[in-house]
Amino acid sequence: MSDHPPVRQHKITPPDWPCAMETLALQTRHFALREYYKSGIVSPETPLCDVPFLAMDFETTGLNTQHDDIVSIGLIPMSLSRIRLQESQHWILNPRADLRKESVVIHGITHSKIISAPDLNEVIQQLLALMAGKVMVVHHRSIEQNFLDIALKRRIGEGIIFPCIDTLYLEALQLSAPDSTSLMKKLFRRKPKISVRLPECRERYHLPHYPAHNALTDAQACAELFQAQVAHHFTPETAIGTLWC
Repeated sequence: MSDHPPVRQHKITPPDWPCAMETLALQTRHFALREYYKSGIVSPETPLCDVPFLAMDFETTGLNTQHDDIVSIGLIPMSLSRIRLQESQHWILNPRADLRKESVVIHGITHSKIISAPDLNEVIQQLLALMAGKVMVVHHRSIEQNFLDIALKRRIGEGIIFPCIDTLYLEALQLSAPDSTSLMKKLFRRKPKISVRLPECRERYHLPHYPAHNALTDAQACAELFQAQVAHHFTPETAIGTLWC
């Protein structure tokens, strides 16, 4: 979902992802999860232009990971130069949580749409195969990282960790830079509050407006935002280890 709770800005210290995945491949019992970890990940020194990414977005029944669940997943393979829409994947899922009225109003996924939809358990193997070897691109990583971790624990008894590029964090990082002199930052000073929601972030890079709260559309929106952020603030040679979390 794209309406996220406020985020405190702090320095993220990522784990050693190649080492973490190698270790987890030896410890994990579930075959599909083990295969995901065995696929490994690029080294922290790899330039962004050489990293395989997967834009990811979830719609959920709410924002409480302990009581809510994933109701749809959107995935789009991408690189710094290309978004491969023809290889995208979109699932509507039957969540193991109540589909409340307030969430239906946000994402438009009704009871009639989930009645014959699969449980996440039925698509885990395909999901993990699509994630294998890629760095996820998300907007507000706690949604995708935490919800998928809890959802897998409920279903297979094991959680998951995975490397992310968080476009919300990258945007907040730029907005909070004390020495910024860009025109964009000067314009922001006229506003009492600066939003880091996905639509407002896209507006700052003159990206087109997309209807929100569809997992596949939001994944595409996030992918385009990341490409724009790199073009404006980083370079294709920037090491992935300086940005992932």
